[in-house]
Amino acid sequence: MNDKTDFTFVIEAGRTERHYWKDLWSYRELFYFLAWRDILVRYKQTAIGVSWSIFRPLLTMIVFTIIFGKLARMPSGGAPYPILVFAAMLPWQFFGNALAESSNSLIDNANMLTKVYFPRLIVPASAVIVALVDFLISFVLLLLLMALYRFVPDWRILTLPLFLLMAFFASFGCGMWLSALNVKYRDFRYIVPFIVQFGLYISPVGFSSDVVPDKWRLLYSLNPMVGVIDGFRWAIIGGESRIYLPGFIMSVVVTLLVSLVGIRYFRKTERQFADII
Repeated sequence: MNDKTDFTFVIEAGRTERHYWKDLWSYRELFYFLAWRDILVRYKQTAIGVSWSIFRPLLTMIVFTIIFGKLARMPSGGAPYPILVFAAMLPWQFFGNALAESSNSLIDNANMLTKVYFPRLIVPASAVIVALVDFLISFVLLLLLMALYRFVPDWRILTLPLFLLMAFFASFGCGMWLSALNVKYRDFRYIVPFIVQFGLYISPVGFSSDVVPDKWRLLYSLNPMVGVIDGFRWAIIGGESRIYLPGFIMSVVVTLLVSLVGIRYFRKTERQFADII
């Protein structure tokens, strides 16, 4: 009896490229593992832990309230100024944390990139989830702050997930750019904190975007976080708060472009990661 088993290996060029997006779903368990691991490392192996997610936005809110609310006497649209600031701190903290986590994600997982195949897009995407956890913790603090001021939101609060989704795409798109650039140019790890700090002051976090002159509003909305922050305030504060529709549409368009171009740049440079890193 002569039983022979024939094993045939087929190497097909371009197969990985054609099945890339399907592989994202196939490797979803790896996405969950990386996200959960980063969350545990962030909160379990630190001295401050979850408290840092509370004290940082709280202290920033106090400083901005004193500078813009008490000293500069910026308008608050009828809402308590601390709530005005904190409603903007929520998306900005999410955006800033997402950039910080995703920009270093490929470097932090260098051993995995050089040993096994998986869609590299999973790595910075999972890093954004850590920033989402910080957002949820800070949102609880906002609810306590609203209870303290006896401030009750109206029906607009139900639209908040839509603006959170917009913040996610803005963070994800920029994170794709920075994570890919950080592999090739390691100086970007020092540039990202400056971008986040600088963006905090040019975005309408400590003040309402209504103070920007009308002739500059559209140009100002090229910053995608302007539309996100205005949307958060409109949803949370309600009342006299409003959305500058042309500027909001501009921010949405810029967010989509940043996301699409960021993913395209990431995919273009992804094949070089293992060699460079």
